[in-house]
Amino acid sequence: MVDPHRTSESLSADGQPQGGKDAKPAYRRVLLKLSGESFVRPGERGISMDEVLLVAGQTVLAASRGVEVAVVIGGGNILRGASFTAGNSGVHEATAHSMGMLATVINGLALQDALESLGAQTRLMTAIRMDGVAEPYIRRRARRHLEKGRIVILAAGTGSPFVTTDTAAAQRALELEADILMKATRVDGVYSDDPEKNPHAILYRGLSYQQIREQNLRVMDSTAISLCMEHDMPILVFNYRREGNIVRAIAGERIGTVVSRTA
Repeated sequence: MVDPHRTSESLSADGQPQGGKDAKPAYRRVLLKLSGESFVRPGERGISMDEVLLVAGQTVLAASRGVEVAVVIGGGNILRGASFTAGNSGVHEATAHSMGMLATVINGLALQDALESLGAQTRLMTAIRMDGVAEPYIRRRARRHLEKGRIVILAAGTGSPFVTTDTAAAQRALELEADILMKATRVDGVYSDDPEKNPHAILYRGLSYQQIREQNLRVMDSTAISLCMEHDMPILVFNYRREGNIVRAIAGERIGTVVSRTA
């Protein structure tokens, strides 16, 4: 069995993850949103199991602190339904969205095996029934899995076209009564501009839902933000690639950008 501590993140002198051996979870239950791009090296497509194991290792460490973890995954590394029809006039947009949802199931299977190779107990649940590979998503059953300490992977979005996985993440966070929605990204949080193009972009530490909407900041799609704002679901946007950041996030350490009712 692979040691879950042997991820690409470094360890401290006493062999503990950089997140801190005494890090206590600040949350009882979290919804972690992973993009499909987190499953592949920058600029590539498909699935890199090294990248999947990096995410899985951090997730296992977070769950080992006693927090209940549900994961919603995207599928953009394989196929992004919203953009697939651009050069494929023979594919109906609703069909393209269904194809994108199936891509998230492929990612879910990869993440499930990676997590289980590190000793975690998991359940893969899908919004589109495919009983041969996963359980159907049923809210009460998902909650029960979480209560038993299993990491629950939620694939196929909401099961409906024209709905992003960001919105699916917001909806599942509310359904499962998560304490916070954590969006893992490749940058340190929400910036005033694209930090990869503008070196002078400002990193915000706290924003209100209203500021996100007024400034049209690219955090999550507008429907997801509206859902979170209506039900007061806080959002943490953080860089999952920094050593120990998922553990730091569930410990409530000050990382990334927090989006809430008041900045």
